[in-house]
Amino acid sequence: QVQLVESGGGLVQPGGSLRLSCAASGSIFSIDAMGWYRQAPGKQRELVATITSANITNDADPVKGRFTISRDNAKNTVYLQMNSLKPEDTAVYYCHAKVSVRRGSRTLYNYWGQGTQVTVGS
Repeated sequence: QVQLVESGGGLVQPGGSLRLSCAASGSIFSIDAMGWYRQAPGKQRELVATITSANITNDADPVKGRFTISRDNAKNTVYLQMNSLKPEDTAVYYCHAKVSVRRGSRTLYNYWGQGTQVTVGS
């Protein structure tokens, strides 16, 4: 019913920048929170950043001051602007959305994107 499609990953040099995007489509009434998570080889999946419908953001300590999360409600899209990238940022990045599918419903559903690879290296 709901699909999240990610784009923007790739290979970048240390100190470079990338912008990830994630567009939600399908049977959506509204989207509450959206966010980005990442998982590096041999490590646990970790929170990168989240943003609520009220535009309140929360960034994980390793990315504070370097990454910026934003959203375009009209397009049901969340972005992650990544600057000053470091090799330790290398990971698969996953988009997440908390979705209401009916007007008046208080039930929220969690959806995940397929993941996009970000590799930082010389």
